[in-house]
Amino acid sequence: MKVAKRRSAMLEAVHSGITDVETLCERFNISEATVRRDLASLADEGYIVRTYGGAAAVVGKREPELSLVQRQHERGDIKAHLALAALGHIEDGDTLLLDGGSTTTALAKLLGQRRGLHVFTNNLAALPVLAAIQDCKVTFLGGDLRAASMTTYGVTAQAALERLSVNKLFMSADGVVADLGLCEASAEQAYLKEMMIRRALHVVVLADSSKLGNARQQHWTPILSQWTLITDDQAGDDRLEAFKRRRAVTLEVVKI
Repeated sequence: MKVAKRRSAMLEAVHSGITDVETLCERFNISEATVRRDLASLADEGYIVRTYGGAAAVVGKREPELSLVQRQHERGDIKAHLALAALGHIEDGDTLLLDGGSTTTALAKLLGQRRGLHVFTNNLAALPVLAAIQDCKVTFLGGDLRAASMTTYGVTAQAALERLSVNKLFMSADGVVADLGLCEASAEQAYLKEMMIRRALHVVVLADSSKLGNARQQHWTPILSQWTLITDDQAGDDRLEAFKRRRAVTLEVVKI
């Protein structure tokens, strides 16, 4: 295989979730040194970023951010299944932190099936649903309004997070990459998610399969602690493999 053709195929492999050097060696039947040279070349051209032991896909230009209404209609049936799976992680009396996003909003609609919850959230779209739930205390994290996602962020929300802790955090993201974490449209969003992770005993990320290995934006929230990824079975083994190899990740695949 010619070098240019091989590197093009390797870029496709990285985008599909095959990101570590060892697996790329096996896939293309080439040496570790050759894989590293190919990855270095792709990184120099801006197609990927190098990580410890491999690489991660990077979108050359930021994708336009979808509005909340668009997100709610995109893969809505799959998001409902992910939300139902997430509900299985919640017990009566839990203290929860609910991030913004259409999938976490779908989860909010199911929380009436539990009793004695205390929900902290910066998710404005989830508030009408949460307010209607009996025996559920809701604490809203104030801050600057981000109309595109109907969430709050900024120093006020950060200050509130510094003064609380929760049993479980449920998050969404624009993209999820095994080696890098969660990607977001703004640095402020990414940092607020990082603070949320620090305040939670258990972290659960809800992401449909289209987001796996997809670096849609350029701002990152690393997840350094143990976490659970709930996704659907439309991703295929190649995209899931990168997460299976991460010891810190508990992968939960929902059959659709």
